[in-house]
Amino acid sequence: MKVKKLKSFTIMPLFFFFLFSSALSSSTEKLSSRTEWLSLLQLRSSLGIRAKNWPKKTEPCRNWTGIHCRNGSVIGINISNFRRTHKARVHPSFSVDALANFTFLASFNASGFVLNGSIPEWFGEENNNNNGNYLGALQVLDLSSCSITGSIPESIGGLVLLKSLLLSGNSLTGRMPSSLGMLSMLSVLDLSGNDLSGSIPDSLFSLGNLTSLDLSSNYLSGNVPNQLGNLSMLETLDLSNNALTGNVPSVLFSRLSKLRVLKLSGNSIDGGFPDSLCSLPSLRFADVSNNSLTGRLPKFFGSNASSTDATFNLSNNLFFGTLNISAKKFRMIDLSGNYLEGEVQGVSLSNVSLARNCLENIPNQRDVSVCRVFYVQRNLPFPENPTMKKSSRKKLIFILAGVFGGLGFILLLALALILFLKLCGNHKSLEVQRGTESGGPVPEGTSPMPPKDLAFDIAVGEPFTYDQILKLTGNFADANIIKHGHSGDLFWGVMENGATVVIKKVDLSLFKRESYVVELELLSKVSHARLIPILGHCLENENEKCIVYKYMPNGDLASSLQRVTDADGKSKSLDWITRLKIATGAAEGLAFLHDCSPPLAHRDVQASSILLDDKFEVRLGSLSEVTTQGDFHPGVMNRLFSKPSSSNQPNFGTSSVTWAGDVYGFGKILLELITGNTEVSKSDDATSREWLEQTLPYISIDDKERINKIVDPSLIVDEDLLEEVWAMAIVARSCLNPRPSKRPPMRHVLKALENPLKVVREESASSVKLRTTSSRKSWSTGFFGSWRQSSSDSATATNKDSSSGTKQSGKVSSQGSGVMDHSSSNKRSSKSNEVFPEPLETQDVEIGEGR
Repeated sequence: MKVKKLKSFTIMPLFFFFLFSSALSSSTEKLSSRTEWLSLLQLRSSLGIRAKNWPKKTEPCRNWTGIHCRNGSVIGINISNFRRTHKARVHPSFSVDALANFTFLASFNASGFVLNGSIPEWFGEENNNNNGNYLGALQVLDLSSCSITGSIPESIGGLVLLKSLLLSGNSLTGRMPSSLGMLSMLSVLDLSGNDLSGSIPDSLFSLGNLTSLDLSSNYLSGNVPNQLGNLSMLETLDLSNNALTGNVPSVLFSRLSKLRVLKLSGNSIDGGFPDSLCSLPSLRFADVSNNSLTGRLPKFFGSNASSTDATFNLSNNLFFGTLNISAKKFRMIDLSGNYLEGEVQGVSLSNVSLARNCLENIPNQRDVSVCRVFYVQRNLPFPENPTMKKSSRKKLIFILAGVFGGLGFILLLALALILFLKLCGNHKSLEVQRGTESGGPVPEGTSPMPPKDLAFDIAVGEPFTYDQILKLTGNFADANIIKHGHSGDLFWGVMENGATVVIKKVDLSLFKRESYVVELELLSKVSHARLIPILGHCLENENEKCIVYKYMPNGDLASSLQRVTDADGKSKSLDWITRLKIATGAAEGLAFLHDCSPPLAHRDVQASSILLDDKFEVRLGSLSEVTTQGDFHPGVMNRLFSKPSSSNQPNFGTSSVTWAGDVYGFGKILLELITGNTEVSKSDDATSREWLEQTLPYISIDDKERINKIVDPSLIVDEDLLEEVWAMAIVARSCLNPRPSKRPPMRHVLKALENPLKVVREESASSVKLRTTSSRKSWSTGFFGSWRQSSSDSATATNKDSSSGTKQSGKVSSQGSGVMDHSSSNKRSSKSNEVFPEPLETQDVEIGEGR
């Protein structure tokens, strides 16, 4: 998924001047052109602009939001972040043909508005009616984050008056058109966050007025061009996160005297760091991290350097040699992840980062053997000083002590494992219902469990040597990195047989030591087809531990929900059947963990933890935070192997961690599947809470139609499917109950997702009876007990639970707390089954009891 970027500050003076001047005229202007009036109506219809934004029977220049006029003509249209009507959301398209009739249009801003199509070819083409070009007066074109696909048309070069072109955060493909070089007036060009490929076209270097160039987060290749130095007015240059190679040309920066911000990180650039870059007079920020730059640090970093308030990031490169800098000369310097060596004196660590180097008297450095290999391979002298030798002897003593001590621990652990496996083998398997091949629900008992991976039968997989891991990942090359996980970096790898795998590298200097142990220990004892398969592991390196996973072709839910590629290579969103299939699979995996003996809590339920194979079958990942229910310290595994409780129900009154936090996180996942908002489960910050407060009121057991207001605009559902969406929303709200004790267990959530129509139809048909009689009650009763409780509570009541929290993506969540409500623990201990009745069991208690 691409990240939406803030636009460069360089556009702001132009933008605000335009708004200010047009606002003064719009207050008194009246649209005089009937052609433009009809064109606005056509645009209103084709884009599905809501009546509250563009009221039909009023004067557009005075009353329509975002319409700016001058001399009776429209000169500005701003529909940024408008929402389409419900009808238009079903099939959103790039229908802006009416724009061709606005002869004096100087600004069109549709940022954040879903256009869902390709930029029309006629943009910038010749208009024979007025002897000019269509949109020939346009100066500002902002189509950032509009879900645009396809390529940038060559005709866009006809917009010769264009000063700002913003196309970031879309899915544009292909090469950058050479016609961009015709935009001689262009000041700001932002094409970041797309899928553009190929090299930077030479024509771009003729844009002498360019002050901001952002091409980051694409797939651009080739060398960093020397000709960029022709852009003498450039203040911001961002080429980060591409596939650029070669050296940074020394002559590049000799003419960029106005350059303030430079970003080249996340490429494959090698060679040395040019001194000319360091001497730029206006430079205030330079990021060249995560490349393969090598050599000794530039002279500019020496103690004789002139004062500057600049920030430099040279981390994760291959710089070597001694360190001789004066930290007072800079605002911030990051030199971590290199191979600098020697003794460091007189350097304050307040504004300099030196982790993962080969330095003396500095914490968190590389192992001396790794440093020695690096220097020997390059025929460089590596000093063997007494401090290092002494440190090495100490490490050897600790290693020997750890080996002998570990042998005793392994013997005790083996006994515990045997006991645990015997108990787990006797545990009742969770009966689950799977969807059909297309993902739809089927009658209970007619669908088998998904096939178990052959590699998964080897417990935690085969042992790999560290050399094998390095070969698989290309020495952990940046080009092979998938993402930075919270418990380790993930890399691509290709086995000798051609199979693709994923390798997680856990750097023990950055992550807690228990994280990889938790995962390996868990999957060596708990086997289920919904947990991510581990193919192997490498534990021989002292500072870096590696786990090899089966490759999931469809990534995780966070990246797949809106980015699925069909047979024609076009991107689309997941259909409803697949979304329901994913929800059911994730519920199945969590239900298994919660029903283990002892129960296990996942503690990191979010979209990035739900992995998807080639058939969109779910495998739960991010297992490094798993802990037994009631264990306050997730990294400690002693409770995992302890003797299970004699009672089938855990002691909720004393648990510190329970399944309730997982259920809350899963409720967010369901809302993501319904609304298409992939940021809901990522965090529990103020923005997320505000979004929930605005969204939950649209989920009503009495009004199905209200759900239309929050359904993903890209989701096409008929009347029958809308009932399933409605049912999932009801389940989600039950999971998001602000009181942990009122959330349904995952086994009931699973049943509800397997029978979504039964949820809404059973409640609708028998709601009065359920409230007034003592009769047989199905599993759905558990939802409506918690549903009525959450419906009666205001959305803001979630903050009242702030005294109890559990980990969600590294943040404390008051809503998602897994800690039970102690104020009513006595009632719960006696009536837990009344609040959440077992499926299809007879209950002689009214639904209102036990709340």
